[in-house]
Amino acid sequence: MDTRQRTFLASVGIGVIFLLVQLGALALVEPFQQQGHQVTEDGGDASLSLLYIGAILVVTAIMLAVFKYGGASPIRLVIIFAGAYIAWFVFEALAPPVLVLEVAGGSFAVLPLLAAIALGAALYAYPEWYVIDAAGIIMGIGAAGLFGINLGIFPVLVLLVGLAIYDAISVYRTEHMLTLASGMMKMRVPVVLVVPLSLSYSFIDTDPPDPTAENGEGIDDESDALSPEEVAELSPEEITALDESALSRVDSETFEQLSEEQQKAVTDQLSSRDAMFIGLGDAIIPTILVASAAFFIDAPAIELLGFSANLPALTAMVGTMAGLTGLLWLVSKGRAHAGLPLLNGGAIAGYLLGALASGLTLVEALGLPGVF
Repeated sequence: MDTRQRTFLASVGIGVIFLLVQLGALALVEPFQQQGHQVTEDGGDASLSLLYIGAILVVTAIMLAVFKYGGASPIRLVIIFAGAYIAWFVFEALAPPVLVLEVAGGSFAVLPLLAAIALGAALYAYPEWYVIDAAGIIMGIGAAGLFGINLGIFPVLVLLVGLAIYDAISVYRTEHMLTLASGMMKMRVPVVLVVPLSLSYSFIDTDPPDPTAENGEGIDDESDALSPEEVAELSPEEITALDESALSRVDSETFEQLSEEQQKAVTDQLSSRDAMFIGLGDAIIPTILVASAAFFIDAPAIELLGFSANLPALTAMVGTMAGLTGLLWLVSKGRAHAGLPLLNGGAIAGYLLGALASGLTLVEALGLPGVF
């Protein structure tokens, strides 16, 4: 199996992960509400979205400082604890009501708690790629579902637009998101999802790639990086003989000007790594809109793969997957890209089309019926 086929299969794997997170969040919207996890009545306060964005900025600054000055171990423990805690909510919604203990005027099921503890222990002791991905899927389902039932449509739209802008700036301008992703991968926690390109791949035994190097950083000698014009003059065989760092200045515009044989050679070189990586937040953030639309929008339900959801929620899913397809096409060329502009943009466009097709006015679709 050649590199292109392996990359395609890994891309399908990422798509399956996104689909599982979205379907799981849809399935748990009602159970979460019934279990009392909805802490806001109508979810219409957009200031909550601004508060979340501000919190993300603060946490990002703290994480960057930790990676620069050391002390990542406590952060890893915090992330593992948070993952196990969110997983507890998910398991609680799924587990049958057996082994329930009465404590201090309340009760809790033992099996979900034990399952969450086991997940946390596995992440700490053996963070192989399939453990990371399983935990990430569960965390994504829980986080998207919990946010979805607590944030109405307008706050979610504000959140998605704000985070898409921030993601683009942090990847293409300041590039600190790439530094953050690199540090997260080294900690081996389910903030970054891993899909291997080979059956023998081990996330534990392999040093993760440095995303900053893919954008041209991390090259010891700038002379190693050929100019786009120099790459265009090479034969496919000469490109294949190059080191990956020599192609770091090949942008999408240059790539499109190459011959089909040259493009294949460049793609093979830039895709020679053993796994593909994508942030868990890229799966969670657009899925919040899917869950919020399913919970707050009054539209006829449609059955899909045993799940019931309204048209706006389903078209938001379709839009997210369309954005993911575009993102994976860009990433397949070996370059790091901001995910949320495409993913959130696709989710919002899909949601609005579905909402308007369901008979909602644009004002209602935006979650602003009380404003205009």
